[in-house]
Amino acid sequence: MNLLMVIFGLIAIFAVVGTFQAIKEKNILSIVFNFGAAAIFGWFVVMTVLNAGYPPTHH
Repeated sequence: MNLLMVIFGLIAIFAVVGTFQAIKEKNILSIVFNFGAAAIFGWFVVMTVLNAGYPPTHH
């Protein structure tokens, strides 16, 4: 789960960067998809860190 959380975090960061580039280019569809990806992957990373901690604790 550790590596997957890092990969999802990188996807969320790249989606935020893509959102700003799409806003600059005024591409509405790209804004929607980049914002959606950033929100979903970012939410997953945040909730995983809150639930399991970092580094994750094994039960």
